[in-house]
Amino acid sequence: MKQVKWFDRKFEFTSEQNILPSIIARLEGTPIRLNHKIGLIPKEHLTVQHEEKWSIQENIGHLVDLEPLWQDRLGDILGGAEYLRTADLENKKTDAAGHNEKDVNQLLFDFQNLRKTTVAQLTQLNEEDAFKYALHPRLHQPMRVVDLFLFVAEHDDHHLARISELNKLLQDK
Repeated sequence: MKQVKWFDRKFEFTSEQNILPSIIARLEGTPIRLNHKIGLIPKEHLTVQHEEKWSIQENIGHLVDLEPLWQDRLGDILGGAEYLRTADLENKKTDAAGHNEKDVNQLLFDFQNLRKTTVAQLTQLNEEDAFKYALHPRLHQPMRVVDLFLFVAEHDDHHLARISELNKLLQDK
């Protein structure tokens, strides 16, 4: 089954409930799920670019590349910014990073450490903080802390699904 492209996804942030603790648990589990998934994939699949798209390893590197953005956007919201800082919509950082030349275990370690920092920041928040917001520059809608990190969790899952899809495509070759 083919998934929707990330930039084609639509998001509706309507929950009035504080679901941030569940989102934090989901975010905390991403490095564990990623490590498990990579442990099941043949090493020779990790750096293969299928149809000139990112390899499995480049998808991991992309998660590493974006984690500081999520941390900075949290700071934007808590600091009272009107707009969240913009993302590199062309993913130039990931394209230029040479993630295929890196050790996959180092990428996994880097992601785990960056995510630990994010989770630590989130666990310090109170319920009032969870509902503070800034405007998202691409979606043109208010994004609360709880919405931002639901978005991040969805982004994580998008790339985990892509990694599975790539592995299956390479197995079927």
